[in-house]
Amino acid sequence: MRWREGRESTNIDDRRGRRVPMRAVGGGIGGIIVLVLALLLGVDPGAVLDGGTNTGVGPAPPLTQEEQELGQFVSVVLADTEDTWNALFAEEGLDYREPTLVLFTDAVESDCGVADSSIGPFYCPIDENIYIDLSFYRDLKNRFGAPGDFAQAYVIAHEVGHHVQNQLGTMEDVQAAQERSSQVEANRLSVMLELQADCFSGVWAHNADRTRNILEQGDVEEALNAASSIGDDRLTQGRASPDSFTHGTSEQRVSWFKTGLESGNIESCNTFEAMG
Repeated sequence: MRWREGRESTNIDDRRGRRVPMRAVGGGIGGIIVLVLALLLGVDPGAVLDGGTNTGVGPAPPLTQEEQELGQFVSVVLADTEDTWNALFAEEGLDYREPTLVLFTDAVESDCGVADSSIGPFYCPIDENIYIDLSFYRDLKNRFGAPGDFAQAYVIAHEVGHHVQNQLGTMEDVQAAQERSSQVEANRLSVMLELQADCFSGVWAHNADRTRNILEQGDVEEALNAASSIGDDRLTQGRASPDSFTHGTSEQRVSWFKTGLESGNIESCNTFEAMG
């Protein structure tokens, strides 16, 4: 991925190295988000929700050169999503509110609750922030078998896709529908929401490459591999019923990312109509 000449975003809140006390995550949407992510990634929900160890708060140690470069990378990726979505929203006569990307170590406090890094990257619709412990990229490579800088960019673009859904009111509509639904139907709606975020990440990649020529040989394959590696069916290794899936199968995630990548427009990402 050609990223080194890109501008860096000003919407970065770098909290790496800071320690926060792990206490119980509150109820409501924050607790639901954290619980779903924990279950998806195979983490004991009790370890996330029951408080853990209070590590206290201390001064942040200096970042290594590798950590500094990784922070620069995600800042450039975020800036690129800003440029893309500002332009796409403007075409529709809408204003795009840029999210803040919070970098943290081990645990973080958001308006959706306190979360452990083991749940992976997440978006909090209440404070409109994206949260990621960059050690997740090590897991993406070693645990999920999805290395590469564009695979890492896909992760950011997917979470930005949730922010787009929040801006468009889709996330609120889905939550309201889930509250009126059975668990199976609520899970199905969650799958549609996640697949649309995958499609939106493809929309970003299409437009970013068209306007700024960011893609190099092998980049698309990296993103497709990442999407495939974190499908519900692969993460649960066939031990869970499809009715319990919340993010979609590997095949679905790859398919919807490709849909956005090939079309480059928001309208192609109506997973709710296509799968309804």
